[in-house]
Amino acid sequence: MSNFNFLQTEWPSLYKKLKTAEERVFTEPVSAASYCRLVLEETMYLIYDLEHLEKPFNTDLVNLINDENVKSILPHKLREGLYIVRKTGNNASHYGQRVTSIDAKISIRYIYDFLKWFALNYSKEIPELPSVFNDAFIPKLGEKQRQLKELQEEQDKAYQLLLEKLAKLEQEKEAMWAIAQESEASLAAFKQQTQAAVVKLKKQKQARLKPLSSEFNEAETRQHLIDVDLKEAGWNDLRAGKDLEYPVTGMPVTADNPKGNGYVDYVLWDDNGKPLALIEAKRTTKDIEIGKHQAFLYANCLEKMHGQRPIIFYTNGYETKIWEDTFYSAPRRIYGFYTKEELQWLIQKRATIKDLRKATINQNIVNRPYQFQAIKSVAASFVADGETGICGNKRRALLVMATGSGKTRTVAAMVDVLFKNNWIKRVLFLADRNALVRQAKKNFSEYLPDLTAIDLTEEKENDTTRLVFSTYPTMMNKIDNIRNADERFYGVGHFDLIVVDEAHRSIYNRYKAIFEYFDACIIGLTATPKDGIDHNTFELFGCSNEDPTFLYELHEAVPMYLSPYKNIDVTTKFIREGIKYKELSAADQIKYEETFADKTTGIFPEEIRANAMNKWLFNKDTVYKVLDTLMQQGLKIEGGDKIGRTLIFAVNQTHAKFIVDCFLERYPEKPAGFIAMIHNEVSHAQSLIDLFCDQHQENNPQIVVSVDMMDTGIDAPRVLNLVFFKVVRSYAKFWQMIGRGTRLCPDVYGPNQPKDSFLIFDVCKNFEFFEIEKKGRETNLGKPITQQIFEDRLHLSRLLAETGEADDTELSEKLRDLLHFAIANLDKDRFQVAMQWQHVETFKDRNRWNTIDANDVHIIETYLSDLPVPETINEAARRFDLMMLKLQIATLMTSRFKVKYEDALVDISEGLSKKYTIPAVLRAKGLIEDIKRADFFKAISQKKLDAVREELRALIQYLDTKDRDLFYSDLQDENVISIMSEPIITSNYGNAYRRRVESFIRENKHMLTIAKLSTNQPITHQELQMLEQILFDGTERGTFDDFTQEYGKEPLGKFIRSIIGLEVKAAQEAFSEFLQAGNLSADQMTFIQKIITYLTKNGTIEPSMLFESPFTDSNDKGLLGVFDDGDAHKVISIVESINENATA
Repeated sequence: MSNFNFLQTEWPSLYKKLKTAEERVFTEPVSAASYCRLVLEETMYLIYDLEHLEKPFNTDLVNLINDENVKSILPHKLREGLYIVRKTGNNASHYGQRVTSIDAKISIRYIYDFLKWFALNYSKEIPELPSVFNDAFIPKLGEKQRQLKELQEEQDKAYQLLLEKLAKLEQEKEAMWAIAQESEASLAAFKQQTQAAVVKLKKQKQARLKPLSSEFNEAETRQHLIDVDLKEAGWNDLRAGKDLEYPVTGMPVTADNPKGNGYVDYVLWDDNGKPLALIEAKRTTKDIEIGKHQAFLYANCLEKMHGQRPIIFYTNGYETKIWEDTFYSAPRRIYGFYTKEELQWLIQKRATIKDLRKATINQNIVNRPYQFQAIKSVAASFVADGETGICGNKRRALLVMATGSGKTRTVAAMVDVLFKNNWIKRVLFLADRNALVRQAKKNFSEYLPDLTAIDLTEEKENDTTRLVFSTYPTMMNKIDNIRNADERFYGVGHFDLIVVDEAHRSIYNRYKAIFEYFDACIIGLTATPKDGIDHNTFELFGCSNEDPTFLYELHEAVPMYLSPYKNIDVTTKFIREGIKYKELSAADQIKYEETFADKTTGIFPEEIRANAMNKWLFNKDTVYKVLDTLMQQGLKIEGGDKIGRTLIFAVNQTHAKFIVDCFLERYPEKPAGFIAMIHNEVSHAQSLIDLFCDQHQENNPQIVVSVDMMDTGIDAPRVLNLVFFKVVRSYAKFWQMIGRGTRLCPDVYGPNQPKDSFLIFDVCKNFEFFEIEKKGRETNLGKPITQQIFEDRLHLSRLLAETGEADDTELSEKLRDLLHFAIANLDKDRFQVAMQWQHVETFKDRNRWNTIDANDVHIIETYLSDLPVPETINEAARRFDLMMLKLQIATLMTSRFKVKYEDALVDISEGLSKKYTIPAVLRAKGLIEDIKRADFFKAISQKKLDAVREELRALIQYLDTKDRDLFYSDLQDENVISIMSEPIITSNYGNAYRRRVESFIRENKHMLTIAKLSTNQPITHQELQMLEQILFDGTERGTFDDFTQEYGKEPLGKFIRSIIGLEVKAAQEAFSEFLQAGNLSADQMTFIQKIITYLTKNGTIEPSMLFESPFTDSNDKGLLGVFDDGDAHKVISIVESINENATA
């Protein structure tokens, strides 16, 4: 016999599974609970089919139960039981040993109630339903227990049969639908038949409507719901009178309770006998807040009785709140209960937690003022002043910081502060891609080496791990996944802090559940400008709209901490207007017809719109033109001979491959691996990313074509060129893509030649779409070293031929031999050479070089000088060649630059003289020592200079980096032989006069006195007088009296400061001692930062300004409203010192 006999006739599959479950309640509770859940799932599918309901896209059991249509059908009382059946069944799968026979019996009785309702409403014949569950049908003793493996196989088989059955039903349904679609008439008949079935079922349910007995009352159901969640947190075997219904004294005395006694629903105890937490449970039909005050009173009683105040939970079985009332004033929603270890940590923190606002920030991790300010802002958000000390404030913060400004460093330093001040024990770092997770873990391991860390996408966790890095899907799976010996279940209290990378794009939809599930503080990071962030993001992090916890955008970081960009609009007629058949050449019209004509009709479109370009239409010549623009105008390294690291954003994988193929066809001379594409389908893409992102050296690929994988989050400091070869319509993504180029990079152009800007080639009018103020690209591009060498050899050869000296004529011929050889050996297969082949043919004749005139020079410089490929010798040697050529030219022309190059050669010799331990350098010792002699350059011949060049060029590579800087300096005087003086224009003063004076100051900011003023160094009266003599030349910039007439009697030093401002670094150094001496609040740091910003723009600031806008924005009292009197006087003293350094 079975309690489920009423199912045997019409629902044999359900009956068979439940009879098995009955038999195993005591012998195999894990199996019994699993069968109950399996029956629940099968029954839900039946209800969807019988009610003709459309199933949700995600057919997980929880979604089947919670669908709004189903919820309107199921009685509320039954839904509570189904929740318990589902959760117990999940536990049976996840934690087999933790499901007891009592749990299995509870589950089977809930499924019993549910199936009585199901059978009554959906059986064809009215079933004969039993009244109450008969325990006698559950055997007390069973056969010998089967092995767990056998049980699992049996359950898997049963589940597979269920899936097959459901699939068959779906096939039958689809077949009926297919038949119905054959004609409008049959479709209408099908719909009518379905509607009739629904009406019939409704009438049947109405006719059979009658009350059914329930196995559990409301109180028992609520207890079962809470018990399931407690078991998940490791609270098993709860004891009556101790863990359940624990008696307390000290409750308020009333007429109904004259002794002030009470019974706490649940008390969770520590090993030392002290209460860790209490749970107050109210009816499921009651508002959860009804239990709050009673829980508070119980906590008072337990604290008085045991000397420790417990953490407070109160619940109605469906909704639960936690209240740490010793630290946080308000309760918060929670989705489970804390484990014993996690509760012990909360209790321990009460005595050890410290004020974050007074914390010491690790300057080995962060060292920039705005990073300190960000950490202070989070601290001020998390902490408040309570009546007896500090208390908790907000638990969420949002940091909006420009890409490259050090978000990861900042949050790592914040984590360090939280650990050291006993706020946190475990941290979860979430990102939306594996590459970002790996990058974050690598950085954190560098910044916080003493904290254990794992990447959940690649490693398995253990209980001692402090830093956990994961993608969103991985963590979603871990939260609710099957547990085995190597995996740990993540409870609601497992993490104290969650860091959300790129918070603007990953916090919605299903992933939002992670933040709701874990009861943790959350810090969100994003580089998207605040006006591009959805208001829901601000709301999620507890911020007012457009008012994040901390804001530091690109314009604030440039140029001190980030590189500015310059953008170039790149467009072709096809990209701009599309392709019009009638405008094509005859040859192209034939190609057009062959490509786009319909194979059957022969008809082809008259035009293809511009929006088709690079989406489905890839035109080779269009890509060629874009690549040519990049290669010609892009920022270059190695003296201009090599395109700088470049990132091209492509539309899709097909587009990316097309770009790469076009490049390889267009530039076959480039080495293997020079260009590569990176997307999800590329094997070992991460290794390519690592090579491309290497900050310290140039690797192949030098150009990467990316599809989404490198649009955001990837750090590639050496990137100099970005190509937007796709349409971008997400404002957030647009700025994220720009951020790939903003990071500073030292030595990218050579030793002591850092990255100062980067280029954006915008092919698809993205800047126009977002109406960004374009920072136009200057057209004066420096020529590559190889081209400069070629042109200087040409000029030198002509100058030497004009001297009439035999040695000079010989050297001129030698140079022309080199020039001829370079042109004669050009490879015609290179498209650049083929384009200029007419001129190449002309100058392949050696005799043609003997009669070079000015017109020939123009032709060579315009069409040929950029064609020769760089020599294979190292870049340092090529730069030395160029310097020596310029020295030779300057010597022949008696140019004022001659001394500059001579000094550079002496300095190089000094550097080489320290390298005599190298045999090759030692062999040149005689020459090196000669160069250092004071009379070496006296009446030196061109032949001798050329001999110096040849002997030393191979030795330059041995110089230390700091020595190389001498010939890595700016050599932009190659046009010296053709420089023309501008006419001196005298005019009235006014605005024109102002422009000339101010322009002179800016152009000469590196002069000693002006540089001192900009760096806050004191100047002498003599230095100021010398500056006056230089500045006021009596003609173009007038006299000092003219200056006074135009500007008044303002001190010259202060005037110059107002033009050039104070360098950011100097302003920061002026306040550094003050900032480091005390623990400033976030408002105080913000105030100091405003002063620094003002000084960098205006040079000086009057102390009275500190009591006016913008210094009254945060407090209407200005300086005295933010600082106490002592610190305010210190600030004024620093400001006055800065002002004094601007006067002699």
